[in-house]
Amino acid sequence: MSDTLVQQQVLKGGEFIIKDTPAADIFIPEDFNEEQLMVRDMVRDFVHNDILSNALRIEKQEAGVTVGLLNKTAELGLLGSHMPQAYGGMELDTNTNTLISETFGPSGAFTVSYAAHTGIGMLPILYFGTEGQKQHYLPRLISGELKAAYCLTEPGSGSDALAAKTRADLSAEGKHYVLNGQKMWISNAGFADIFIVFAQVGGNQFTVFIVERNRPGVTLGAKEDKRGIRGSSTRQVFFENAQVPADNVLGEIGKGHLIAFNALNIGRFKLGAICVGGAKASCTTAVRYANERVQFKQPIANFGAIQYKLAEQAIRIFAAESAAYRISDLLENHKNSLQESGDSFGDANLKAAEEYAIECAILKVVGSELLDYVVDETVQVHGGMGYSEEGTAARAYRDSRINRIYEGTNEINRMLLVDQLFRRALKGTIDIVGPAWEVQKELASMPAFGKVEGAYGEEQQAVKDFKKIVLIVAGAGAKMQMDGKLNLKEEQEILMNVADMIIDTFMAESLLLRVEKLASGVSKKQDQAVYDAILRTYLHDATARVSKSATDALASFAEGDLLRTFLMGVKRFTKYPTQNVKNNRRLIAKVLIEANEYAL
Repeated sequence: MSDTLVQQQVLKGGEFIIKDTPAADIFIPEDFNEEQLMVRDMVRDFVHNDILSNALRIEKQEAGVTVGLLNKTAELGLLGSHMPQAYGGMELDTNTNTLISETFGPSGAFTVSYAAHTGIGMLPILYFGTEGQKQHYLPRLISGELKAAYCLTEPGSGSDALAAKTRADLSAEGKHYVLNGQKMWISNAGFADIFIVFAQVGGNQFTVFIVERNRPGVTLGAKEDKRGIRGSSTRQVFFENAQVPADNVLGEIGKGHLIAFNALNIGRFKLGAICVGGAKASCTTAVRYANERVQFKQPIANFGAIQYKLAEQAIRIFAAESAAYRISDLLENHKNSLQESGDSFGDANLKAAEEYAIECAILKVVGSELLDYVVDETVQVHGGMGYSEEGTAARAYRDSRINRIYEGTNEINRMLLVDQLFRRALKGTIDIVGPAWEVQKELASMPAFGKVEGAYGEEQQAVKDFKKIVLIVAGAGAKMQMDGKLNLKEEQEILMNVADMIIDTFMAESLLLRVEKLASGVSKKQDQAVYDAILRTYLHDATARVSKSATDALASFAEGDLLRTFLMGVKRFTKYPTQNVKNNRRLIAKVLIEANEYAL
């Protein structure tokens, strides 16, 4: 086991709030080896030559097109790149699989079909299936012989998954269950061969079943007429006295919530990575149009307002990409450690995703909101042409919007990550109380005015201070709750404020660590000044966001002298030096414009 692995194991899920990470310990995209880049190039060729060339046929859901592309994906080994070799998978490392997900990002609606099959369609069987179930289904799912769908949402249960009404009753002879109910918004439903179905056994035991499409009593609704991802098959699925063999129960009776939540952890992470890839492609579209479009006798790329948009796209993409591969490597190292301790490939992956559930939720929120921002600004750069279906900007705009809704809405994910942090603190898994108390003592002392040292000393201090503000707000809120003056579960606005501070902290630190590592001599595409401009502009803006989130939260439950004391602390810990963000963004935009693409 490497020294790096030992060091990274110390950082538990959510522990970034109270512990620092050396830049040398993280994985960044510039660390990819030749083999990983060859995989990326293979996927990139497939996306451009097979998927994007059929974009309009996919959009119209022409018969057999998506299924044929999934079969081609299987031939390339990409339906099983994350699966054990024992079942026919390639068993690639997490970082390579993350790169595969990112590279599929520009594929529009096809990413839905691909991700639904390889993620929530296959992972429940890998994680919770019996050996017989794995042997029976996984090889055929990997080969593409079978296609999978995931049936959780119902008309009356979305984010509140446990409110599902679909019912399963054991037959008198005990050989099969009879399913009755309705599922909606089911991706891949039109061509899926098997469904991962959640139902209430006896009306009150939330349980999962593997249901084959050809079972009598399984029927489909009409194609959904959706605003975006129109090329993905989405239908309702109905179960009317559908008989499912008792052997097709997945996991334990009454433990379906474990499957739902754990399958979604890695699904959220992969969705975030896919969004990063989609954002890069959309940014390239914006850059190329800005270079081509001439107004007032010059390309619009020459105008400062356009350069702002291109640069801001790049800043957010670069930060999200930094976070994605930092999390990816945490998952990989934790999985490796568990396998070395005797866990199977599937169990190790399951536990790794559970350990970093907070980070996975962060990437889902960041990735989906990043893509929404980028595609919106790409439409704006195009002007009227961006609203036309002639190009790709309008379709990307429509396709992006769903990402903030499925795999748990971003509101649910924000509350989830705060809840997870508090739960881990209460269990003693991570020590929040000690560091929070140290920050309180620091607030009561005179501020130190010593000059920070090092090329990135001010940036390092800014990230440390963000963590202190999170501890101030979270600690104060928790104290109010213990004193009976606040019930945080009923104060969703405060939870959103805390979540946004946590997200900004993780993103700022991930970006800082990547830029520091690049400065240490790792191969890079650009002059270090460009990376520094990205980092410092991000921190400049994040400082203002963190200050506002903290102020809004504290003013929601504190008043008088107590509030004034807290706000003095916020002011004390948001003193990152003001940056010339105009010049920074012009430098970043210049790189994109000269390369005629996203080139970071």
